[in-house]
Amino acid sequence: MHSFGYRLNALLTFSVTILALMCAMASFSDNLNTPSPSVEIQIVNINWFQKQPRGNDEVSLTMNISADLQSLFTWNTKQVFVFVAAEYETPKNSLNQVSLWDAIIPAKEHAKFWMHTSNKYRFVDQGNNLRGKEFNLTLHWHVMPKTGKMFADKIVMSGYQLPEEYR
Repeated sequence: MHSFGYRLNALLTFSVTILALMCAMASFSDNLNTPSPSVEIQIVNINWFQKQPRGNDEVSLTMNISADLQSLFTWNTKQVFVFVAAEYETPKNSLNQVSLWDAIIPAKEHAKFWMHTSNKYRFVDQGNNLRGKEFNLTLHWHVMPKTGKMFADKIVMSGYQLPEEYR
């Protein structure tokens, strides 16, 4: 006859095996989702564009951000982290990225939004490289699942340019 401890161990092992199998199936099912998010970012105003005392350029922007990220959510999605970054080239670096705004979207109901906002974080370049500079605004997202690997992607919007003179 088997003891109580042996039966409890067998039940616990079986339960953990089933739980691991369900987590693997949940993680695999995310690969079947093909998201199609959409976003539009419009720069409404350049609030100020100045040279700091140490010689660095700094910009303050007002933006309209319109996004529909509902397709990123599946039944396995815990939350989505999104951020807008300004990306540009300088003679020193082929890619400069400056985060302007970010948010955590906790549920699908909040994933379709429109907002009028200024940059949350300072848009500063180490040097005076921003005058007349063309740059891209990129919406990055990181999908954090309940189980499985994290997924990240982005949408790049080009055609933005800073003024030639400080304001």
